[in-house]
Amino acid sequence: MNPADLPRTVVRAVRCAVEDGELAIGAAVPERVVVERTRPGGVGDYATPVAFQVAKRAGCAPHAVAQVLARRLAQQPGIERVEVTGPGFLCFVLPTPTAQEVISRGIVDDIVIRDVRGGAAFLSPADAADPSLELRKRVVHDCVLRLVRTQGKGDADGLSVAAVAGRDGDVLARYGRDAAVWAMLAVPAKETPTFTDALLLQGEASEFFRVRYAHARARDLVRNAEQLGFGPDAGDVDDAPALLRVLADHPLVLEAAAHHRAPERLTRHLVELADALLDFQYRVLPQGDEKPLAAHRARLALAEAAGTVLVGGLALLGIDAPTRL
Repeated sequence: MNPADLPRTVVRAVRCAVEDGELAIGAAVPERVVVERTRPGGVGDYATPVAFQVAKRAGCAPHAVAQVLARRLAQQPGIERVEVTGPGFLCFVLPTPTAQEVISRGIVDDIVIRDVRGGAAFLSPADAADPSLELRKRVVHDCVLRLVRTQGKGDADGLSVAAVAGRDGDVLARYGRDAAVWAMLAVPAKETPTFTDALLLQGEASEFFRVRYAHARARDLVRNAEQLGFGPDAGDVDDAPALLRVLADHPLVLEAAAHHRAPERLTRHLVELADALLDFQYRVLPQGDEKPLAAHRARLALAEAAGTVLVGGLALLGIDAPTRL
């Protein structure tokens, strides 16, 4: 099972449990649920607090609801294991997704390309927040608006946003628009953003640079492959588990970022994706006199997909993605 399928699978399990009488008739069946990557040290790969949503209307303990859902979900093909932790969190263990699943099942072709186009559309001045708002509040408001609209829900009203500290002065002039926007979105809205000279670095010490550089490298790989006479073709890739997992997580990250109205979740995800791609890049093209093989075409397709996700994510943040750096 692809991680992007988990939210729908969980909703279906809740609905069936109510229909079969395993959960109280009054139990709420959510239209959608948030499934997120488990935090370091947690159980499994992904987790959801859906049992708390359901239990609130059903008048029972979240742990009991989670136990019912865990039994059902453990029988679903593609889910290796389901565990209940704490007062009622559902935790899932999934097999590493394949390149074919990541690219061919819509995670890149449909969702991400929609993000790129939708993100660009939301950058128009007419769609922006009130220009009289303080700079950071406007930046965060506009980004959240883009995120919630890609998910088809919510708005950006009522956000509590900490302003740029007066000591930082004119951050747009000092760091440039894109770097300043990155810094403003890289921490939770309620926290004061930090601006350092690392934003100006053209090297691996800057997360902002690494994300945009990784996108540029993906484009370089495609151009270099064209010079060698071959192009991307989705296929099996068995030497990129980290990159595959991060790509598969992308729809869940967008859902969580929109649900929590937290752009910093997207910035962290893009950094993780960029690092995985930059580590993988050296295995994409043939080396020396090696001829292009199906494996090279499959790796190139995966690298191109990662570049597409990066440019889509940056567009949602309101940041440009140069094709050369």
